[in-house]
Amino acid sequence: MNMPSRHSLFWKLAAVLGLFCLLQASLHIDLSRRVYEATSRLPESSKLILRNYAREAESAWHEHGAAGVEAFLRDLREREQVWAVVVDDQHRSLAQQPLNGDDKERLLFIRPLSGTMGRPNGWPTFYVPFSDAKYRLVMELPRELSPRKYNEVWELLLQRLLPAVLAVLLGVLLYRALIAPLSALQRQATALSAGDLGARVGDKVSRRSDEFGELGRVFDHMAERLESTVGYQRQLLRDLSHELRTPLSRLRVASECASDLEVLRQRLEREVEGMQQLVDNTLELAWLDTERPQLPMEEIDIRALWDVLTENACFESAWPETQLICELPADCRVLGHLNGLAQALENILRNAIRHSPADGVIRLGGHQIEQHWHLWLEDQGGGVAENQLENIFRPFTRLCAARPGGEGFGLGLAIARSAVRLQGGQLWAQNAARGLRLNLSLVSA
Repeated sequence: MNMPSRHSLFWKLAAVLGLFCLLQASLHIDLSRRVYEATSRLPESSKLILRNYAREAESAWHEHGAAGVEAFLRDLREREQVWAVVVDDQHRSLAQQPLNGDDKERLLFIRPLSGTMGRPNGWPTFYVPFSDAKYRLVMELPRELSPRKYNEVWELLLQRLLPAVLAVLLGVLLYRALIAPLSALQRQATALSAGDLGARVGDKVSRRSDEFGELGRVFDHMAERLESTVGYQRQLLRDLSHELRTPLSRLRVASECASDLEVLRQRLEREVEGMQQLVDNTLELAWLDTERPQLPMEEIDIRALWDVLTENACFESAWPETQLICELPADCRVLGHLNGLAQALENILRNAIRHSPADGVIRLGGHQIEQHWHLWLEDQGGGVAENQLENIFRPFTRLCAARPGGEGFGLGLAIARSAVRLQGGQLWAQNAARGLRLNLSLVSA
């Protein structure tokens, strides 16, 4: 299993969960410490109550002696349900009942009112001196006076409620971080399925560096390709229907006016052949542009391929081979699909012959630039307007007013560009000294 990339959502989630655990542990430790400090000493209200008990014990001693102290202790024990004694500074009881062994042992662990509560699980015993400091009231802290009486509630809050609240907050944050881009993708996917080809997830999602950003970019690329493909096919359909009207009109006129059946048959054959070629070229162009097949690549010798293409071109056009000049180096070899590249170069060559004068010269040249071969084929057809250099690669575009040789369907260069792009190359046009130069960039073998 491969490790996630450094921009992966995995690391963000791991960091969030790690921070969540640290925050929870830190809050629990800090709040527990604060609660412990706040409950480790008696509040002033509890101290005041204990001092009042000491004054009552002192009054009982001065008014009634040991009997009064005995009565006070009995009443105090019944009211507060605590252990309590009144002793002097030698730990001798001032009541009628003497101290037993357990009482004397407990007197070894008493603390003043300013002292701490001691162990969390223990229960402290405090002493409160009389006004003369010779005697003191020693008593176990009543439950209702303890600052720790709400510790169970605090433990419930810190150990149960706080983690639950933090978990809910984390869930809300993760929901907003994860569901928001998914919701955007869902909305745009729904819009796309409903026919809105311009639906995009937008920069908010596609600019992310994690998996959601990658998904958003893939979705936008898919939507752009779908919009381009559908638009391209619609344009091809409109152009094809327009191109087919002309031969169909000629056939209709010929069928209505022709009296010679042989002439009508020849016209029929010529027009049907033209329409067949038009439909075949259109389907091929649509297939190249929309299907984008993975073509097998091989090493191609451009000079050898040029020799084959020029032989065929000379046979078709009756041009002498001396007018088709190859100026390529002998080591010009590219990586491409033989049939596809041959078709592209053949279309470019036919286009150059068609638009060049009968005594014109067509040159094929090129040089290597790093890992690519830059090839160019230059004719002497006079060139085209600068603003039309890109339009000549659009299907069914014929610039008859700008260049001679207006026959054809205007599909050759469009097919050539699609075929070259399928091989990882580029095809573009520029005006040269006496004509048009078509440039190819192909991967060097």
